[in-house]
Amino acid sequence: MPMPIPTLRTLLFRLHWALGLTAGLVLALMGLTGALMSYEEAVTAFANRDRLEVTPGGRTALPPASLAARIDAQAGGRVANVLTLSDDPSASVHVRFARDPETRARPPAAYADPYDGTLLGPVRLEGAFTAVRDLHRWLLLPGGSKGWGRTITGACTLALLAFLATGLYLRWPQIHRWRIWLRPALSRPGRPRWWSLHAVVGTWLLPVYLIIALSGLTWSYPSFKDAAARLLAGAPDAAKPAGRRAAGRPADAAGGAAVDRAWADFRTRIGEEAGTAVLTLPGADTKAIRIRWLPKGVDAPSARNEARYDPATGALLASERAADVPLGRRLLDNVLEVHRGRFFGDLVALLFCLAALAMPGFAATGLTLYVLRRRAGARRRTVEAAAPAGAVRAASP
Repeated sequence: MPMPIPTLRTLLFRLHWALGLTAGLVLALMGLTGALMSYEEAVTAFANRDRLEVTPGGRTALPPASLAARIDAQAGGRVANVLTLSDDPSASVHVRFARDPETRARPPAAYADPYDGTLLGPVRLEGAFTAVRDLHRWLLLPGGSKGWGRTITGACTLALLAFLATGLYLRWPQIHRWRIWLRPALSRPGRPRWWSLHAVVGTWLLPVYLIIALSGLTWSYPSFKDAAARLLAGAPDAAKPAGRRAAGRPADAAGGAAVDRAWADFRTRIGEEAGTAVLTLPGADTKAIRIRWLPKGVDAPSARNEARYDPATGALLASERAADVPLGRRLLDNVLEVHRGRFFGDLVALLFCLAALAMPGFAATGLTLYVLRRRAGARRRTVEAAAPAGAVRAASP
């Protein structure tokens, strides 16, 4: 007897649970690690609270070039690459060092006194979060971003989109029954309760997962990133401002003077408006001195402004205010913050974190539904095999 041809709904249902038994487990791990990274800055700040403050004592902060030179002298061959400066006179400076030119590995970041350049110690928990980030992006597999780990996580991100599409289709016949769509029936026993919880929470979080998946694909597939850049900004490299990468070599005297002139000009133009400024120092192949800054009392990435200066003369090349940048460019420039929800504000960031934490729950409820379905099918086949043929036919609807 020929096997019946499965319907489209049956095929999509099988695809949904097949992906759940494979990619769903990886997505559960990515969800947990993503949730851990959602509040990395807050956790790191708490762990380093004794290194975040200094005593001004009437001292005058060093200009950036002199500050970087003093840090380099204590850093044992490391070269200060990025300085995060604050308008708070009691705040220390966060220092990032340039990558090693041979291994391309970035040394651990540190804190420094802005008044004399004294290194206050490395950033605690940075190594732990680096390991979590590598686990999230390529599962700690050999090869890093160029190995199989990135291929697997990219495929699982595509699987997340497939989950959203198939799950929505499988619920579609009940679209007009809003209570079933939006309110879980936790009082129902057995499979109906687990299915309701799985489906309803998935429906609520579908827009969040869609943003997470689409933004995550920009790291997995360069062609997708270029397509997103064309769609949002009109050019594949529109989100790559000059001076983003530094060579990691110490600036000479002329370069140091240019940095100080650029910083003085920035302070003159911006005045007391800036709260936090991230200064990228020039290197051998750096196209510009880059200063990204936030207004006082603001920590939203969507409000980040930028100024770029000539690395040889310190003359202003360009200045951009967040309010003047098209939304598409801002999304591309802050794709990481879009990925974890911080671009849209603190409440949305919390929602994204909870959605990431829910991913293991989807894997667990999906696996539970699969097991219960298999058990129900096995019991049905046992009853049918034990009952007389006539009784089975009579019992059939």
